[in-house]
Amino acid sequence: MTTPRAADLPSTHPSAPLDAATVGEIIQMALSDHVSFAQIRAVHGLHHDQVKVLMRTHLAPGSYKAWRKRVREFGERRENYK
Repeated sequence: MTTPRAADLPSTHPSAPLDAATVGEIIQMALSDHVSFAQIRAVHGLHHDQVKVLMRTHLAPGSYKAWRKRVREFGERRENYK
């Protein structure tokens, strides 16, 4: 199975691939405890599954797993989080 590259992910602007600055901004938003997947979707048009693929592609495996664990645990404590 191949993992799609961030540039291959659909966005609100299908003709515009994600540049490095946009990818960095999405990663920064996803790593923040104050930004939800809904907010990322509103700004960049990426569904939560697409954000996960982007994060998996651009983070080290251990960092990705730690991020997913933190998001999952935080989400269990707060109903409306990621």
